[in-house]
Amino acid sequence: MSARANILGKLRNSLEGTTPRPDEFDEHLVTEPWRYAPEDRVARLRSLMEAVHTEVHPCSSGSWPALVADLLARRNLTNLLCAPGTGHGRELRQHFLATGQPVTLLAYDQPVEAWKEDLFWNVGASLTGTLGAIAATGSLVLWPDRHEPRLMSLVPPVHIALLKASEIHDNLYDMMVSQDWAAGLPTNLLLVSGPSKTADIEQVLAYGAHGPRELIVLVLEDE
Repeated sequence: MSARANILGKLRNSLEGTTPRPDEFDEHLVTEPWRYAPEDRVARLRSLMEAVHTEVHPCSSGSWPALVADLLARRNLTNLLCAPGTGHGRELRQHFLATGQPVTLLAYDQPVEAWKEDLFWNVGASLTGTLGAIAATGSLVLWPDRHEPRLMSLVPPVHIALLKASEIHDNLYDMMVSQDWAAGLPTNLLLVSGPSKTADIEQVLAYGAHGPRELIVLVLEDE
């Protein structure tokens, strides 16, 4: 018998004759203090996110591509990293082609090692979807996957995030239960409330030190 098998065997045998302790978790402790009327969720989320320098724009599900074009033009940005394999990526590409936008749409369609220089130094902005948001903390929830890898929201100086108003939940626990996270947790999940910031150097607050210096959230109102 190997040392590993011997150790595991001892651990299993140590449970013989014991009684499992009942689960004493009280979900009310992590939910009841953070309940909001449905019509107040967007306002609370916006207030908390704007307090940490996040730019929030309510818009309709049909107008957001034009708003993205306007946001890029205001910043003189000429390229945007997006995910052509997603519904919002296809919608954005169709709008830009139809309106002749002078913006190059880039895709994260190769290993990071193959284009690290361009990704870190030449991409001006990125656009990603979100899994939803949490009103209690003013946080976006991002669930990176093969279409929108984690670096899409961490590297470009400007990150534009799409959020459906109907997917804003009161608190994290409610969101986990509503979306049944227990059925398949991701390998990586991000909670984002604002642009990157640090005060490590002489206690002076600086933005963009470890990620995007701007976070822009487009809240898509229900039709």
